[in-house]
Order: sequence, then structure tokens, then C-alpha cells
Amino acid sequence: MSKGLFDAPRLPRRVVTTTRNGRSVVASDGPVPHAIHHTATPGMLSSVVYRTAGSPTLAGDGEETAPSDAPLLPARGETTLLIVQFPPDAVFGAPDFDGARAGAEHVSFAPDFAARFEPDAPGVHTTDSIDYDIVLDGEIWLELDDETVHLSAGDVAVQNGTRHAWRNKGDRPATMAFVLVGADRS
Repeated sequence: MSKGLFDAPRLPRRVVTTTRNGRSVVASDGPVPHAIHHTATPGMLSSVVYRTAGSPTLAGDGEETAPSDAPLLPARGETTLLIVQFPPDAVFGAPDFDGARAGAEHVSFAPDFAARFEPDAPGVHTTDSIDYDIVLDGEIWLELDDETVHLSAGDVAVQNGTRHAWRNKGDRPATMAFVLVGADRS
């Protein structure tokens, strides 16, 4: 693997529109406001693109209806749009990979989400949300309890609060967009 493969990925650009004086306009244009280049996990980027509250309104200023420091995991009816670049799994097996440091970095970025990971099953987690998971680039494997599904760019998985993990068994990064919709368990 070439060193350049794990250079810090570019932050996604976020363009938010709104209506002012009866006209459609750009309210903001720039990098996502809440992101982390995971230095302990080379090639990994997590970026919260946008959030909405449980009863969103079409804000006149184009800003989020949920505060930028809100938890990553949405409560019932709330939404979170997240883009994540996953490095190949080989990164986690590298001799210089520091799992404790990587874990601390994840906790710092999204403590509520990090708390959902199972300590005895690396990467495995469950959330109270319906997730629309879209592979933007590369390929990734969705690992469930009794089966694994291989997904490529353009594929979409819809998860209904299932226990799962994402594995990048390829040799290059995979980028995914996740739309999480907070839900109650029945």
C-alpha cells in the first residue's frame, strides 16, 4: 500500500440554501462544521454534515435546527447526515496502530455513538435509528449477526436498528453517507 493512500481526506463541502425576500439563495458554503481527521486511524474521516430537530422547520437563515454540538445519534424524529471515509481494515492490523488512542479519539468526537460499540466485538454497534447507508466510493462489507453483505459504490443499505459493523476488506478507502433518523424500538 502506498503512503499516499492514507493521506488525510478532504473535508466534504457543504452548501446550505434558504429563502430570503422570496428568492432561493445560498445561506452558507464551506467545509462541514463538525469533522475529525482521525489521526490515530490513518485515512479515516468522520464529518457531521447536517442535523435536524424532531420537528424541523424550514429555517429562514438556512442553519441547522439542531445545535452543532448536539449528540451524533438523533433522538426520535431527529436526523443526522454523516459522511465517513473508512480506511482498509489493514490499517487496524498495522504494528503501529494504537487501538486505545483511536478509541479515545472516537469518544472525543462522538461520545454518545462511541458508547454504542461493543467492547468485546470491535466495530460492532447498534443504534435506535433507521439508517439510509449509501456507498459513495469504494467497496465495504456490512457485517450482521449471521451474514455479511458486500456493497459497492452506488449501493444503499437500509438498517432498522440492527446490530452490525462496517468492514473495509479492500485495499483503498471507502466513503459512505449515512442518514440516521431517530426511532423508538417496538
